[in-house]
Amino acid sequence: MRDLNITIVQTELYWEDINSNLGHFDSVINKISRDTDLIVLPEMFTTGFTMNAEKLAQTMNGKSVSWMKKKSKETKTDITGSLIIREDKKFFNRLVWVKPTGELFFYDKKHLFRFSSEEKTFTPGSKRIIVNLKGWKICPFVCYDLRFPLWTRNYHKTYDIAIFVANWPGIRSLHWKALLAARAIENQAYIIGVNRVGQDGNNIDYSGDSSIIDPVGNIIFQKSSAGCVHTETIPFKPLKEYRDKFPAWKDADNFIPVP
Repeated sequence: MRDLNITIVQTELYWEDINSNLGHFDSVINKISRDTDLIVLPEMFTTGFTMNAEKLAQTMNGKSVSWMKKKSKETKTDITGSLIIREDKKFFNRLVWVKPTGELFFYDKKHLFRFSSEEKTFTPGSKRIIVNLKGWKICPFVCYDLRFPLWTRNYHKTYDIAIFVANWPGIRSLHWKALLAARAIENQAYIIGVNRVGQDGNNIDYSGDSSIIDPVGNIIFQKSSAGCVHTETIPFKPLKEYRDKFPAWKDADNFIPVP
């Protein structure tokens, strides 16, 4: 299996301003090398982490998802990130994944952030997804999901890479970095965390700390405080060799705690 080129975008977001954010990411994506296979945007990349869903929610046929499809087709690159979606009179913090062919996958955030009363506005998801990209199995999650190892458990090599898109406050950056490393070690998988920087409309500061961590727990890339667009080549051979040499995954408890 060939190596995978993944681009992560760590940036400030325009508070509750969908058009400005789409314009900003349009410019960012246009400058990314066409050699990349996947572009990962932060959580709620069109609005920032807001509970103002009634005003800002869009449908799956709306402006933002249509924009994602357009950019994916133009760049011939998979694109993913989360945004506020309205469906059946409910609101979801939904990670949307689009492919250049127009094929679309989505994952609804399972663990809603009670500290910000997210559970009072949004409906939790109940199913994980696995997206295949060039033969790699990728499992995406959203922010607070990172704290729950049962939900993110990699049972018998279900996935090769787990991705966490986030608006994770700087005050808890220690937790973010420690938990990303823990998820990599316990799941024997690459972990990619994509966070934002700057300050949002609630005066919450974000330090970024977007990270790419290998299955052993080594930090391949990590960036604090400043915005960045970074492309990393993720090699498959070290993942396979490590799993073969140290097959802890074979001794995992024989139950599946997730749908």
